[in-house]
Amino acid sequence: MSVHYTLNLRVFWPLVTGLCTALVCLYHVLWGSWGARAEPPDGVDGGFPLLKVAVLLLLSYVLLRCRHAVRQRFLPGSPRLGGHAAFSRHFREPGLSILLESYYEHEVRLSPHVLGHSKAHVSRIVGELVRAGRSRGSPGLIPGGALALAFRGDFIQVGSAYEQHKIRRPDSFDVLVPLRLPPLVALDPRSLGEELALAPAFRGCFVCALKAPPSPSGASGAHWLRDCKPFADGFCVDVRGRRHLSAALVLRWFQSHLQRSLATVRYSLEGRCRVTLTPGGLEQPPTLHILPCRTDYGCCRLSMAVRLIPAVHLGDGVFLVAPPPPPLSSGLLLELPGGLRSEALWGVNTARQEQKLLSWLQERAAPGACYLKCLQLLKALRDLGARGLDSAAATQWGRILSSYVLKTALLAVLLRKGAPGQSWDEEHLGKCLEELVQFLRDCLLRRHTLFHCVLGPGGAAAEVGPLPKVLREAAPVDLLAAFDGHARELAAARLLSTWQRLPQLLRAYGGPRYLARCPPPRSQRTQGFLEGEP
Repeated sequence: MSVHYTLNLRVFWPLVTGLCTALVCLYHVLWGSWGARAEPPDGVDGGFPLLKVAVLLLLSYVLLRCRHAVRQRFLPGSPRLGGHAAFSRHFREPGLSILLESYYEHEVRLSPHVLGHSKAHVSRIVGELVRAGRSRGSPGLIPGGALALAFRGDFIQVGSAYEQHKIRRPDSFDVLVPLRLPPLVALDPRSLGEELALAPAFRGCFVCALKAPPSPSGASGAHWLRDCKPFADGFCVDVRGRRHLSAALVLRWFQSHLQRSLATVRYSLEGRCRVTLTPGGLEQPPTLHILPCRTDYGCCRLSMAVRLIPAVHLGDGVFLVAPPPPPLSSGLLLELPGGLRSEALWGVNTARQEQKLLSWLQERAAPGACYLKCLQLLKALRDLGARGLDSAAATQWGRILSSYVLKTALLAVLLRKGAPGQSWDEEHLGKCLEELVQFLRDCLLRRHTLFHCVLGPGGAAAEVGPLPKVLREAAPVDLLAAFDGHARELAAARLLSTWQRLPQLLRAYGGPRYLARCPPPRSQRTQGFLEGEP
């Protein structure tokens, strides 16, 4: 993605005006001290030219503010429309494109300089923590530690910050911490997509039964069960008569092991930052908080939160993660039909394949394609739609339109066309964003199904390379199936309302101060998501 910088006028003009005022004051102070010794000739005022320049700059600043206020005051409003007609008029007027571009530059676009520093800082801190965790092993858990879990020693950075579509501030990151299983233990993963008795929310999960690894010695099953019994007692639960690796037990061990590892490296980090670890219980992975030190005079002094996610490698860059992603994590201790136990459920992470897919699209995209910029603006549109909602409604809105759902919607639109062509040029930014919003609304209203872009036979396996067999044979996963029809209809209505009021929202909440901040007319307000309209 190309990087460019623009002049921030809301800082430039006040700075120039203040500088000129300071020069005028300094000039008059010096002129007053020198005037007693050298009076200027009659009819000559030495201070007038400089004062005139300062006044002209001040008038230019005032005129610029008035120009933008008048320009935004007479921008066309957003008509109250329904259905596909609501997506037809927004970007015919050039003023709306200017508003969108201004909002992107001032509120959405992330500084590559700050992001690069933040990622490097996170990489150094997490790297030291993981290396300390690997060297510590698991003392005291199992005698000798031969059948204990352990850190593999590396970590994998995933998420929007590493896919070039993060917005606003680089203050949150996701990192996978791969775990190493004992040599005597192998996994037999299975998708739950074919379990029709399960609620749709759980069909994207996996369970992992233990099995004996291939052994040339031909050891008996009873002998293997006896040897791995300490590991099974510490990290497994019984599901349908077999021992399965428990996501809940692994997550509990992971959090305690991180605490011990952090105590080892905390002293060496004191000169660079302050680090604390917040356990997530059974619903969230632990979060590493990195706070700038008072003696840190770096240019990017940001407080960052890093989610450390325990991961078990399945092969070909695919990982099982604990706990499963929301909304499943809130039900880790629920009773499930068919003898399943919810603490044995794992989520799947295909971030490596998704990064390869984005790279594959970028190689085939036309120069200047704006699809990642559209994704960033779609996230910003979601955040604008959350304004005015209570905490419960905002949480539901954020889960339905999660960043992963928005990214999958973009990939679905791009793969449907083969590759980003000329229609995704920068000059067609408004139309591309309109297409994404319309497709997402159709998915919410069940006119389209938003499948996982990698899982199942219909995934993008040809573009991302080899996949483990269990993923290739998994049933397709509908990312919105976990939400009932009423919640999806409310989200679709809220999305349409936000899109209709986009010009007013951009003027009210974004852009520099010289943009008019007028609220939308009452006649254009529509009933919002969960009656949460401000």
